[in-house]
Amino acid sequence: MLNIHARGFFTKGVAPLALALNRAGVTPNAITIFGTLGAVVTALICFPTGFFFTGALLIWGFVMLDLVDGVMARAGGLATPFGGVLDSTCDRVADAAVFGGLAWYFAQHGQKGMLLATLLCLVLGSLTSYIRSRAEAAGFTASVGIAERAERLIIVLTGTGLDGLGLPYIQAYAIWGLVAASTITVAQRMTTVYRQAKAPTETVSG
Repeated sequence: MLNIHARGFFTKGVAPLALALNRAGVTPNAITIFGTLGAVVTALICFPTGFFFTGALLIWGFVMLDLVDGVMARAGGLATPFGGVLDSTCDRVADAAVFGGLAWYFAQHGQKGMLLATLLCLVLGSLTSYIRSRAEAAGFTASVGIAERAERLIIVLTGTGLDGLGLPYIQAYAIWGLVAASTITVAQRMTTVYRQAKAPTETVSG
């Protein structure tokens, strides 16, 4: 939902930076890779070692580059099919690092319930994206759901960051809440595709 309603607002905010990078000769793909590497390295260093607030703050900054590269591509006429595939692939890599880093921490500290919740978030998040890709390849649409990528990142990074500031239980609430929201999103997307598949096709008489 935020991908639809908030993207325009944030796009305006990062437009000056995107234009400046275009003028400097930086490519959108370079920004995509830089943001992904930053998020991955931060997640795999900060989260397993318990630096939750620092990690969440830095990762959020790197993730915001996901908006910058898109604005750069559109403003500079640099959008390509490969760029779209690269961007989507890097999103999955960054998400895996975030949840993988948290899972690593919980495994080290014997928190089996949180480890399970984090792994479920990782699987359900990937499944959410996979359903949309397969649906679009089959000629359907599946861009629905209460927990798309933006929502998932906001929930997990906010909960983790606040935990790093010493707020008790908020991380557990956030991650288990995300499990529920992601499960609902998967169901929403599958239901949407099923309804489209079962809808009668229009026929031309005569």
